[in-house]
Amino acid sequence: MGDVERLHKIKYMIQARQCVPLNDFLNELEISKATFKRDLEYLRSRMNASIIYDRFKGGYCFDGQSIGEKIELPGLWFSEKEATALVLMQHLLSGLDKGGLIEPHIAPLTSIIDGILGQSNTPAKELRKRLKVFGMDARKGSIENFEEIGSALLKRKRLVITYYARGTNKTTEREISPQRLIFYRDNWYLDAYCHLRKALRSFALDGINRVIFTDTKADEISEKQLHEHFAESYGIFSGKASQRAKLKFSPEKARWVSTETWHGQQVGSFDKEGNYLLEFDYNQDPELVMDILKYGSGVEVLAPASLRKKIKEELGKALQHY
Repeated sequence: MGDVERLHKIKYMIQARQCVPLNDFLNELEISKATFKRDLEYLRSRMNASIIYDRFKGGYCFDGQSIGEKIELPGLWFSEKEATALVLMQHLLSGLDKGGLIEPHIAPLTSIIDGILGQSNTPAKELRKRLKVFGMDARKGSIENFEEIGSALLKRKRLVITYYARGTNKTTEREISPQRLIFYRDNWYLDAYCHLRKALRSFALDGINRVIFTDTKADEISEKQLHEHFAESYGIFSGKASQRAKLKFSPEKARWVSTETWHGQQVGSFDKEGNYLLEFDYNQDPELVMDILKYGSGVEVLAPASLRKKIKEELGKALQHY
């Protein structure tokens, strides 16, 4: 923990708890008593922080007359994970149903994140300008039934839905037991047990055109079963993995792909020529085919033969346009 971050931490601890014992500072900040004394002196002399020791309460607190006063500390920068989490959270919240049912509830949360991002002399507006999130795969259109689906999910009730599947271009009516909501590649999906297909399925929320809330209790699927079904295979097209993809990326593409995670249990290695060999399990291949095609001539499918054939056919169809 850096010096500036530690100063902010001391300030936040006192603000949150009103009075903080010395040992709490030493244990949580993992510092010596001498270091804490130096930090305290810096806050008092340089930052005009009215921090006093209350013998009656047995800890450090702000002077009663100065509570609420703003303490200007040096600009706080975040770690990569912290900055990413905060900006993604703000991006996600700001994109949820603007002006609709959810907006009044999330407005206080976005204000809190604004405050965190804009601590001290670095305004939130400046940080938002310097940190950007782009949703490349987000589909246009509103999710009309988000509230009903969320309510059924929490109340553990079944839903009857009318669902349009883009892959088959067909609309069906089904009864489902919702299990969990997934935000994947800037789009919402519902993992549920489908009583029509008698199996677990993922439904794109923007494909659910109608929802009927029922009083029937939803079937419960264990976390273990959900993980085995949805986490074993590649992408959103989940299910028990039935095939193993083996891809070879050119040395140029390898500079990017070798640092990426395509699958939680992938295996990657370099060959003598500098090509990157990537292996992972999958079930259905529509999403995988699209991701492979993005790399054009920079990738070759080594196995299975069915996937190699499909990529070859897609490239042949594309060539006919030129």
